[in-house]
Amino acid sequence: MRIRIVDAFTDQPFSGNPAGVLLLESFPEDDWLRAVAAEVNLSETAFAHPLPAGGEADWALRWFTPTTEVDMCGHATLATAHVLRATGRTDGPVRFATRSGVLGATAEDDGSITMDFPTSSLTPVAAPDGLARALGAEVVAVHDTAAHLGDLLVELRDETAVRSLAPDFAALKGMSSRGVVTTAAARRPDAGYDFASRCFFPAVGIDEDPVTGSSHTALAPYWSARFGRDDLTGLQGGARTGFVRTRLRGGRTLLTGHARTVIDGELHA
Repeated sequence: MRIRIVDAFTDQPFSGNPAGVLLLESFPEDDWLRAVAAEVNLSETAFAHPLPAGGEADWALRWFTPTTEVDMCGHATLATAHVLRATGRTDGPVRFATRSGVLGATAEDDGSITMDFPTSSLTPVAAPDGLARALGAEVVAVHDTAAHLGDLLVELRDETAVRSLAPDFAALKGMSSRGVVTTAAARRPDAGYDFASRCFFPAVGIDEDPVTGSSHTALAPYWSARFGRDDLTGLQGGARTGFVRTRLRGGRTLLTGHARTVIDGELHA
């Protein structure tokens, strides 16, 4: 059985966010999917199988962290679309049936892939007790992304504060159902991106996710309202980084990035 490791939201190997991708004929038992994801031990492993022609989606898609199945994952969706395109399994737009509804992915002329995701809602909330201490940084504002993501979106003072975080992951674990997304405006207007972010998800077994597509469905409306523009670019990551181009289109957020296959091998299980 072929398994691929794809670096998403980057055109360079060993950067962006790596995801495992397995193309199947059907979904095996959940215990097997969880065991494979634990063995791969990346933030997410994607499992996909083709659906009958004529339906609302072309492929069924599920995502697992090393410990649990998740409702939405951007970088592993990008990685899956990249593999389908690279292997000739699709030569046009592809629609995925997921726990978050039907998600689309379209290849662009420059080799990037644009995904169509639902935009997250944002509700201002008070900072949970101990949040600033757990992050080790001053908190400027906090928004709840509700059930759509299950994250807290936390604005910090500046990009330097975001990039230098060394959180207490055990303390962050109970702050939200999925994780904490930290963000700040880019330190320079000519930086090539508009905002920076880092994402911490210890509640689902991922201390830090290098480049999180799904979080940009909340980051996009947050910073678009601040900057007065619907088209933005985000830089995410600490040790590994990647870029996500975002475009707001009504209740949908378009997420664009590149991907690069770095490992293509056989799974003996």
